[in-house]
Order: sequence, then C-alpha cells, then structure tokens
Amino acid sequence: MGKKVTVVGAGFYGSTTAQRLAEYDVFDTVVITDIVEGKPAGLALDLNQSRAVEGFETKVVGVTTGPNGEGYEAIEGSDVVVITAGLPRKPGMSRMDLLETNAKIVRQVSENVAKYAPNAVVIVVSNPLDEMTALAQLATQFPKNRVLGQAGMLDTARFTNFVAEALGVPVRSVKTLTLGSHGDTMVPVPSQSTVDGKPLREAMPAEQIEELVVKTRNGGAEVVALLKTGSAYYAPSAAAARMAKAVAEDSGEVMPVCAWVDGEYGISGVYLGVEAQIGAEGVKRVVETDLDADELASLKEAAEAVRAKQADVASM
Repeated sequence: MGKKVTVVGAGFYGSTTAQRLAEYDVFDTVVITDIVEGKPAGLALDLNQSRAVEGFETKVVGVTTGPNGEGYEAIEGSDVVVITAGLPRKPGMSRMDLLETNAKIVRQVSENVAKYAPNAVVIVVSNPLDEMTALAQLATQFPKNRVLGQAGMLDTARFTNFVAEALGVPVRSVKTLTLGSHGDTMVPVPSQSTVDGKPLREAMPAEQIEELVVKTRNGGAEVVALLKTGSAYYAPSAAAARMAKAVAEDSGEVMPVCAWVDGEYGISGVYLGVEAQIGAEGVKRVVETDLDADELASLKEAAEAVRAKQADVASM
C-alpha cells in the first residue's frame, strides 16, 4: 500500500502545501478537499499537469466536501491529514479573534477525519493554532501523540531568516529555536541559537536579539498587514509539508512542533510548542531542550496562558 496524505482546505495555504507534498514524490496520492464546489478538482488537474515538468509521479486528487461529511470517503486510508481549513486573519485581527469561527470548522473536519481516516496522524495548522490542535484531539479522540500542530517550525524559520538578514550571513549558517505558543507567548530561545556554530549572544548584542525576537513574534501579523487580503502561506506550507514528510518517512527527525506535554519541563496536561521527535506514529517523544532560567520561566508562562484557552475550546 502506497502512502496517502490529505490536505483539508484548498486556500493558498492548503494548495501550496499540496503542491509541496506532491513535489516531494514520497506519497502515492495527495488528496486536497474543500467546500468550494470544483476548486479542489481544478487544483488537482493543474498540479497533475505539472508532473511532467517537475518530474514527480504522485497523483493529486481533488474532492469537494459537503456540510454533512459528503466527499470525505476520498480521504480513506490517509497516513497523514493536514488541516488547513478555517478563515485566515485580516489586518488588525489577532489569531484569537478567529477562535469561535474556526472552532466549528475544525471540529466538523476532525470528526470526519476520525470516521474515514482513523489511523492517520493529524497535523493542525488552523489558527489559533494551540487551541485548534487541542480541539482536533478532543474531536477525533485520537491518542495525543497522533495529533500535533505546526507552529514552532514556522516561527523558528522566521527567527532564523531575521538573524541571517541582520548579520548578512547565509541562512544555512544560522540555527535558532522558538518554543511556547504560536502567538503572544511565543518563546524564542537565544541560548540554543547559533551562527556558524558560535552562540548567537556572541554574534549580536542582547538588544538586537530582543528586537528580532519581537519581530519573530509579530512575523505573521506583518505579512497579514502587507497582504491585506489573507495571511502567510509560503513559509507555513513549507513547515507543514516537512512535518508530513517526517511522518511518512518515519524519519525520527527532531522538530519544534505543538505537542502534548506531560511532565517535560515540569509542565503537564497541555498542548505546547516544544521540540519533538517525529515519526510514523506522530510524536515519538518530546525532547527536553536545555533552557536558561528566563527561557524556562517564559515557557511555563506560555503553558498557563494556552492551558486556559484550551479549556475553553472543549465546549465549542
């Protein structure tokens, strides 16, 4: 049996994720679904016609889904499901402003995923991310290791890019890390960040690091403000697709993701941005990174902030 991945939602984020997954050529099938009649089929047709140019064999299938679960039988047997469905942010909106609207959408999608792809690993990217990841787990009733969220991969990529640009060095020579929530309580980790193997704190002054930390925290809002009609999708889709690839290949790669934390860092019972080893069963284990006292305090603060919000979504 070949590998199969489903992307729910055919907006910019979903369609770009589907494209990246198809071009990896590690899946037999990429299914893309949407509630807009014909849109996923049109995208699938277009993507399949790019195969000869890009040299991949993965088949893309597009399916329109209905309010009562119509069309979801197409996702049957999926190894991975990426949930991008939901409204994107508009300028001036916080991720939390999307909570109620996207909760209804993510709950409905998750219930259909549980019904038709009961063995899948679910990667949630809908905002507000930490809350929607918790909601997807509740709605699917999947083991917590099989439901994770895409946040830290994206935030870390943004932090890395900003550091590389500020120092005028290649992106590949910079290694950074962000943990915590995907939002105001994001925790960039300068103590684990390096430039050409040397500590970031030796490469730039503390004030400049702090400026880039704030810029990273506001990275998504900056894109939203400039685009005016949607939110980021190139970098987010790259991050989500890499996570799906790590699951498909059972790679054991360590990535910053939104995962269930139960005892690590002295934090329990919450979905939070941490480093985790990713494989066929989703999160193999949470990896405890060495943090300094301030970073650990910030991570615990982030855990409490998202814990309160995650309790709210249970009733949505």
